[in-house]
Amino acid sequence: MKHVLLTAAAAASLASAAPAQEVTLARFFGACEDAGTDTTSSVGEPCIIQSIINAASAEIDGVTVNTLPTDWGNYYDQIKAAFAGGTPPDVFVMHRHRIPEFAGLGALAEITGDLEAAGIDPADWSENALEAVSYEGGIYGVPMDFHANLWHVNMDLMAEAGLVEDGAPILPSSPEELMEHAQMVKDATGQDYLAADFAQFPIGVRLVLALMWQQDANIFSEDGTATIDTEAGTNAVGAITQLFDAGLANPQLNYADSQQAFLNGEAAVLVNGTWVVDFYDAEAAKEEVGLDSYYAADFPTLFETGATWADSHMWALPSTIDGETRDAAMQVLAFINDHNIDWARTGHMAVRKSVVESDAYQSLPHRDEYAVTASIAKDTPPSERYGAIQDVLNRELQAIWLTDKPVEAALSDAELEVQDLLDR
Repeated sequence: MKHVLLTAAAAASLASAAPAQEVTLARFFGACEDAGTDTTSSVGEPCIIQSIINAASAEIDGVTVNTLPTDWGNYYDQIKAAFAGGTPPDVFVMHRHRIPEFAGLGALAEITGDLEAAGIDPADWSENALEAVSYEGGIYGVPMDFHANLWHVNMDLMAEAGLVEDGAPILPSSPEELMEHAQMVKDATGQDYLAADFAQFPIGVRLVLALMWQQDANIFSEDGTATIDTEAGTNAVGAITQLFDAGLANPQLNYADSQQAFLNGEAAVLVNGTWVVDFYDAEAAKEEVGLDSYYAADFPTLFETGATWADSHMWALPSTIDGETRDAAMQVLAFINDHNIDWARTGHMAVRKSVVESDAYQSLPHRDEYAVTASIAKDTPPSERYGAIQDVLNRELQAIWLTDKPVEAALSDAELEVQDLLDR
């Protein structure tokens, strides 16, 4: 038998010819076909995240990342179907509130022991970020952000209504003042005061949650007792429906329509998340867009205690992943973690302490306008039934403002159904 000794150059050539380890990645955030690999100049959630993923695929030696087509509206149904079919993605994005459900079923990989080898330092994560990816003492993902609801403000409409002072919008401090300001905008401009997705995704749910938290209330307790049909619940819903009843807000807008109304200059305030700050800033700079002067404000306190809905995005691996695929997937997670400042350009709040303390982060557009948001971010107690609970609330709240279902009946029905979910 003849033995052949390879030179170092030949060995390297053979190694480079070996097929790259493919990592399948599932995400929502929307499509971006021409994101490229420049993580510093892309705009908007879809293109920023895809540019990071594309850069990971291009820059990590021996790894190719394949982004799977997914739809935001039924993303978790698609992920569950993939698990049921035995083909879960190697990496997938999740919300913090979904960890109890997926980790509780044993679907997520516990990655505490993988972090150091991948070059990820959890000590650089904020305390809240570490808590967001932890479950029963283990780490089940790499956090990517904190995101929360803001009040996105058209400063020109607010100025016409006399609701600007020292370069900042004057926001209401009570439900009564909310009505007063809304009428001022309508009288001065003919436009609606507030727009939001009340007819599609659970933006309305998040509004009601925030207003219940502002009354030191919640939709269920730590011990699993539903508390929806309450004075706080009625007050929260009433603060919103009064605008509909007076013709100062449109309950029939979905996500796309509410956003377009704001960009067209047809609403003084849009309730939406941190994820659109850089997009709205870029749109406001365009001559053809109705929105010209844009401000991103903290969610105002209408009751006793400051509060806004908030959540976290994180990246997880399936519990079945192992070997070279697991190693490659951890490299992808490390790459995303390294690019936390790029993701923060969306408007999301960063999870790495070193990023938050950097000049680059502090100088991001509008960041100082919603500096209080992180301190008033709230959530429900953790629950394996969060997704189903949210669906119940969305259905019953939409029944109130779209079909005139009595508030008491809707909240009562929601409480009974949520209690049934909590008792399972």
